[in-house]
Amino acid sequence: MTASVGATTGRPALDAGRSGRILTAAALVQFLVSLDLSVVNVGLPQIAAGLGFGDVGLTWVIHAYALAFGGLLLLGGKAADRYGRRRVLLGGLALFGVASLAGGLAQVPWELVAARAAQGVGAAALAPAALALLTSAFPSGRARVRAFGVWSATNAAGAALGVLAGGLLTEYAGWRAVMLVNVPIVVAALALAARVDAGPAPVRGGRPDVLGAVLATAGTTLLVFGIVRTDRYAWTSPVTLTTLAVAAALLATFVVVERTTSREPLVRPGLFAHRSVAGANAYNLLVGAAMASAFYFVSLYLQRVLGVGPALTGLMFLPFALGVVVGSVLAVRLGYRLAPRTLLVVGGALTATGFAWFGLISADGSFAVDVLGPSIVASIGFGLCLGPVVSTATDGVARHESGSASALLNSSRQIGASLGLAALGTAAHDRTGPVLTPEALTGGYALGLTLSAALLGAAVLIALAVLRRTTSGIGPRPSARLSPPTSVTWPGRGARRGRLLPWRRS
Repeated sequence: MTASVGATTGRPALDAGRSGRILTAAALVQFLVSLDLSVVNVGLPQIAAGLGFGDVGLTWVIHAYALAFGGLLLLGGKAADRYGRRRVLLGGLALFGVASLAGGLAQVPWELVAARAAQGVGAAALAPAALALLTSAFPSGRARVRAFGVWSATNAAGAALGVLAGGLLTEYAGWRAVMLVNVPIVVAALALAARVDAGPAPVRGGRPDVLGAVLATAGTTLLVFGIVRTDRYAWTSPVTLTTLAVAAALLATFVVVERTTSREPLVRPGLFAHRSVAGANAYNLLVGAAMASAFYFVSLYLQRVLGVGPALTGLMFLPFALGVVVGSVLAVRLGYRLAPRTLLVVGGALTATGFAWFGLISADGSFAVDVLGPSIVASIGFGLCLGPVVSTATDGVARHESGSASALLNSSRQIGASLGLAALGTAAHDRTGPVLTPEALTGGYALGLTLSAALLGAAVLIALAVLRRTTSGIGPRPSARLSPPTSVTWPGRGARRGRLLPWRRS
């Protein structure tokens, strides 16, 4: 095996063939996860009709996946570090495939919701394991930029093309096909993952904090449940207040457990001492909340207001898919010259602009006037954000904690998606009212999309206030445990001026 020692890490680098297999496997896994987050959106009306879901209950097809995924991701990241990344990746893929098959065979609402939750558990294992393998294989430099560019492009393609595939499958093969389509992808991913390098040796320590994972998942689930139930019980009702109080108590207990547990905590408190980690996760939570809500509202607007069929609705999301890919490619090219914070600010502002434009939809609108323009603007902005936020969130993190950092980022996105959809969906439902006319539905969807734009605006403010201007996000920062002081070209602002920035011991 041909190996080299990187100046930034002092560790042997994987040869091109092995690192290429890891990149391919990680990209396919992320495509699968992203696909499943969006593939059901277009089929929601048909799922509701086929299994008898109500309007509010239908959102649990999304919540069940997002909550299980987001709530258990931290445990999945710890398990990947503790038991081996490839092993956890293979186990997560197997569970995901079985759950997808069960969902495609569901006969009543609870069976589909349970299958979606099981998919979330599988995704919580496979996603951080794959990303941790990718982070270890490409620790720094231009190769890291390219690798995360490929990863972000497949992530974007899975999310956006999932809507297209969901529409075509729903109309021509039935809604069950949107669950069953995952099975052959899982088989291909298993074949690839079985051949990748196992990554760093597992970290032997205490057992993963299962109690913390249960507390976090239960608290977040109750929080979402309390929010979505406000369609029946007012915010000030005893039922809502009690539910939210119990959720807050569980989440507070989770924080206490993480600070005092003698086992391996899900989140080491010191991890948030990195401004890049804290800022990127806060940014990602708001982006997840806005994107999940926007996909939901636009899909329903096209079908319930404009009367577009599932297949054509999927095709109408193609400009969004292409725009995200364009934005991801631009992020790679600009990543050699601009700091990640700059890309996050510009991308977030563009996405917010697109969502605000979406907020102008009308009941007698059209695809060309109300959907196409904002889709292009929002998608390019979203593509600009994907790679930089991932690279920033893992910047400066010790190699043995890369699985935890990767899981934390994915968790913030999924929890944000569920909380955002719960809150914005409730606001849209209240604006719509009991009479479901096209005008009333449009008013609710427009409000939800406008609030999504506001969330992106808040994300931009976080990037400006928290993230450092000079953070590269491309390679790990130095620590006292790394190689002796050396000089390397720092990608981003320093590299653009052609100067060398020294890395010194802390």
